[in-house]
Amino acid sequence: METVKNLEISLKSKKYKIFLGNNLLNQIDFILKNHLTNKNIVILYDKVLKDRLNILELSLSKVASKIASIEISSGEKSKSLNNYIKLCEQVIKTGISRDTIIVAFGGGVIGDLVGFVSSTLLRGLNFIQIPSTLLSQVDSSIGGKTGINSVYGKNLIGTFYQPIAVLTDVSLLQTLNKREILSGYAEIVKHSIIKDKVFFQWLEKNGPDIIMGNNQLRIEAILKSCRIKRSVVEEDEFEKGNRALLNLGHTFGHAIEGYLNYDGTILHGEAVSIGIIMAIKLSLKMGYCSKNDYERILKHFNDVGLPTSMKLYTSKIIDPLKLWKIMQNDKKMYKNHLNFILPDKIGKCTIRKDIKKSEVLSLLNEELRT
Repeated sequence: METVKNLEISLKSKKYKIFLGNNLLNQIDFILKNHLTNKNIVILYDKVLKDRLNILELSLSKVASKIASIEISSGEKSKSLNNYIKLCEQVIKTGISRDTIIVAFGGGVIGDLVGFVSSTLLRGLNFIQIPSTLLSQVDSSIGGKTGINSVYGKNLIGTFYQPIAVLTDVSLLQTLNKREILSGYAEIVKHSIIKDKVFFQWLEKNGPDIIMGNNQLRIEAILKSCRIKRSVVEEDEFEKGNRALLNLGHTFGHAIEGYLNYDGTILHGEAVSIGIIMAIKLSLKMGYCSKNDYERILKHFNDVGLPTSMKLYTSKIIDPLKLWKIMQNDKKMYKNHLNFILPDKIGKCTIRKDIKKSEVLSLLNEELRT
């Protein structure tokens, strides 16, 4: 049996564990036995994981009383109100009750969507996250944010709703291409920039091997990221304060995704990667961050192959004012001010509430002009 690491998330609303290791899918009956025994299970899975679904169903069948599986297409367009309603009806049709367990088996899109479904069906059904992408394993499966997209912006319809467990199987990362791995790695390095300079130094040394597929290093990187996110979420579960630090790169990143209408041109982690560099450039322009830290972060992004500029997408992104307007629908708006998460140095970021429109537009114009 594979070694299983676990990390407890302790919140006011709920306590649960993240179980982390290699080849855990066929051990779920043992690892989560207390949650699953004699339960009606509904698996909502990403269709790209159809080959792995049999392993999951077989393992669950050893303890569950009934299993139903529903296929979902991945991609941000799945996080729509129409798709949410359709999915709710499909789950209800399987025959659910208040003790039914929903399993979200897929990446961040699946986790967000299924978490929202779980939080609203029968006024709340227990659900388990089985994140299949690096991005979801280090970020979106932790902390209880659920949501779907509005025509006005990303994740504007949603809830805070914690899972009862997270099962993180790094062997699932074998289903991803390098671009998808890099997308998740952007969230790993984001955590280090927010809160842990020593972790950033470790990533400078080990990042290329993590991306190339070293499972032991991947487990360590995921665990370190989860610990950082846990420390922030436990302090501020409902994002009333410092949890907003986890949005480093997302104000710009979400606007980039929205500008492109979630058409698949850019992955979420790629948009965040570009957004992080833009946040650091803005911090440098404002005099908060040193040129040395900016250049060091930029070098690491270039060394591992993370995108650092919108120039790759300028055939579609041409209007700085449109990007700014999309930002105004961001969830980080508070009292008519758009909050920006800006690095002061590697390992420390600040929530800035006083950034002027002119300063942001100046940066966006520079980005699209160069």
